[in-house]
Amino acid sequence: MSGKLIRAVAAGATLRAFAAVTTDVVEEARRRHDCYPVAAAALGRTLTGALLLGATLKENENLTLRIAGDGPLGGLIADTDGAGNVRGYVRNPQIHLPSKNGKLDVGGAVGQGYIYVTRDAGLKEPYTGSAPLVSGEIAADITHYLSASEQTPATVALGVLVNPDCSVQAAGGFFVQVMPGVEEAVIEHLEANLKKLPPVSALVNAGGTAEDMLAGVFNGLTWQVLAEQKPRYYCRCSKERLARVFATLERQELQEMIDEGRAEVRCHFCNEVYLFSKEELAEIMAQATE
Repeated sequence: MSGKLIRAVAAGATLRAFAAVTTDVVEEARRRHDCYPVAAAALGRTLTGALLLGATLKENENLTLRIAGDGPLGGLIADTDGAGNVRGYVRNPQIHLPSKNGKLDVGGAVGQGYIYVTRDAGLKEPYTGSAPLVSGEIAADITHYLSASEQTPATVALGVLVNPDCSVQAAGGFFVQVMPGVEEAVIEHLEANLKKLPPVSALVNAGGTAEDMLAGVFNGLTWQVLAEQKPRYYCRCSKERLARVFATLERQELQEMIDEGRAEVRCHFCNEVYLFSKEELAEIMAQATE
C-alpha cells in the first residue's frame, strides 16, 4: 500500500503546510461503496480534505467533514483521527453526470448547501463550524470554510483522477496555512508559486510525492518536513460493537428481530455487512436482562 501524509513549515514557520498522496485510500473507498466516477472523485476529495484538516489531531481526537449539498450525490461524510485513519461515504454512490468542460462535474453532483467541520478533542462537547458551499468542488469550499468560520487564511487543493473502469488512478492534495507574522513578500511569493502548480491529480499521476507537492508550493523558500504518517482507510465498526448497541435496545425490538430469525446490519462507512443469527440475538437479550 502506498500513500503518505506529511506536515511541514516554511519561511521561518510563518507558513504551515500538509500534503498527502491518497490514491490507495480513495480506491479502497471507491471499491467498498461501488462508486461511479463522479461519486468517486467527490468522495476522494472529501476523504483527502478530512485527512489534511485532521493532520494536527492527537491520536484520540477526531474530525468529521460533512458536505451537505442538494445535488444528486445527496451529501458526503468523512471521519478521521490523529493516527491518519479515515473513513467515509457518499449517500448516492452510483450517480452519473455528463462531463463539464472535459472534467467530472463534481460541483454539479454536490450542488448547493453547506460544509460542516466537527472537531472532537474528547472534551465535554465537540465543536462544529459551518459555512455555505461556494462551488461544490470541495477544495474551494474547505478554503472558504477555513476563512469564514475559523478565520484561518489558507489554500486547499485536492485532486482525484478516475479511470474509465471507475478505479482510482491518482488522488491527493495539500493544505497551506498562513500564520501570524508572515511578511507580505512571502505571501506574494507563495501566491506566485501556487499559480504555476499543475493540478494535484496530474502531479500524483506522474509519480509525484507529497514532498514534490510542497517543493512546488515552497519553491524558492526554505522549508522542512516535520512529521509524516501513512494514511489508511479504516473503520471502527465490528460485530462486537454492534452487539453492544443491540443490548441497549428495548426488549420488544430485540424480540421482533428474534422472531424474524436473524438481523442484518450494514455499516454506512465501510459497507461491511454483519449478520446476527436467532441464537446470537437471543443471547444478547439474555445478557442485557441479567
